[in-house]
Amino acid sequence: MDELTTEPARAQQVLDLAAFHSWLSPNDLECLSFYRNNKGYLLRFPSYADFQVSGDGRHAVCWPEYNVSDETIRHLYLNQVLPLMLNRQGKLVFHGSAVEVQGGTVAFIGQSGRGKSTLAASFAVSGSRFLSDDGLVLDEAPDGYQVLPSHASIRLWGDSQSALLHGPVETAPHLEFTSKMRFLASPSLRHCDKPLPLLRVYFLVDKSGAAISIQQMRVTESLVHWMKNSFLLDICDKEMLREHFDRVSTLAATVPAFYLDFPRSFESLPLLREQILAHDAKAEGTVCV
Repeated sequence: MDELTTEPARAQQVLDLAAFHSWLSPNDLECLSFYRNNKGYLLRFPSYADFQVSGDGRHAVCWPEYNVSDETIRHLYLNQVLPLMLNRQGKLVFHGSAVEVQGGTVAFIGQSGRGKSTLAASFAVSGSRFLSDDGLVLDEAPDGYQVLPSHASIRLWGDSQSALLHGPVETAPHLEFTSKMRFLASPSLRHCDKPLPLLRVYFLVDKSGAAISIQQMRVTESLVHWMKNSFLLDICDKEMLREHFDRVSTLAATVPAFYLDFPRSFESLPLLREQILAHDAKAEGTVCV
């Protein structure tokens, strides 16, 4: 789905609206502000772009700031705006990555910097295709949930690139606001372009990290973490929040969930992959209530 219209560049205008929500960067800088207007929602990325999203989430118009690249606009749309639009259309969308395993997929969900992209890339260069990097879209099916594939690229920091990517991989153009590079799918960074069943989810935690630890979660714990990592366009719409909560409650009661902690070292990744694949086989179908 790609419903974006880009207008000529302009300076961001002073708004006579009050933001009802904001996202902050790790250093507490405002990186995205949410406004409600008579056309739907205005999403402002300070110094980069404004996106006007229709009330039903089916179309967006972008006004870039001067000297902001097309690639940056494309990135903001695909990684931030589109997941919010899909949420408004009724999709379940989360901050997570997903990779293919035998029988379906497993998902990795957690806050920025916890290793979602690194895990996805680690599996993808080792024979297990990735479906998403940081925009996990789920489709409800009669027998569970399907992971829908996202755009075929993974964003990595330089150290992850050096440790994981050894074959020829094409990169997207540089972005103004981050030193992360976006690597496009290739024979050495394999991507799956078909929906696959979601078998289980791992919520990435950062406790001791001294050893690999996989612990089953209760449904109530899983529900809290699914909600915390949801893409939500309007956190003030009580009707939408109620519906989202009900659907996520069903998701948490259906998909087995686990806490995953592991040493933050590239040397630990082969053993981590091995344990996750082995765990995938023996944990089939378990939900802890």
